Amino acid sequence: MSFSSCCGKTDSRIAFTRTRTMYSRSRHVFAACVFLLAMQSLGSARAAGWRDDLPQAQLQGSAGLRWFGLKIYDAALWSAATPFDPTQPFALELTYRRSISRTRIVHTSMAEIRRLFGDRYSDEQLQRWEADMARAFIDVDEGDQLTGVYLPGFGCRFYSRSRLLAEVHDAEFARAFFAIWLDPRTKDAQLRNRLLGAEK
Repeated sequence: MSFSSCCGKTDSRIAFTRTRTMYSRSRHVFAACVFLLAMQSLGSARAAGWRDDLPQAQLQGSAGLRWFGLKIYDAALWSAATPFDPTQPFALELTYRRSISRTRIVHTSMAEIRRLFGDRYSDEQLQRWEADMARAFIDVDEGDQLTGVYLPGFGCRFYSRSRLLAEVHDAEFARAFFAIWLDPRTKDAQLRNRLLGAEK
């Protein structure tokens, strides 16, 4: 074997090795890019706000809730249906003026559902709803916002200012939950009237 033929084979092997290495690196770079794009898309989806559910929503009314003179939150009702139709999709937006724990929010909500509906729902169903709310809600500080979106036939979604917190696939729960503010038997009739735009 001549020196030149030996070197030629060596050069071919080196070139092949370099080509294979470059190809492997390119595949890794491409995979990394695809992964990053997928994560960005997933992040955008998770960052979606409640307005993506109700792009045509308009403010129906707003009011503040006070308890013994202390402002608890400001509420705003949004819907594309004018006049307001409780059988159509809507959003109830609460902007908190005090720090409240998730446990307190869940406890108060469950107490109101029980007050409004008595024995209509079984203990098992109420316990399931309590677990759903514990999963959906968060501790809030002054300025934090929680928004519930009512979706007829589906249930509801809960959002913070920046992200989707949870979906509850239970239409009966959704009706019972939003009744806390919108049922004629609500504890704060003035707040309900202002949300519905019936009172300034």
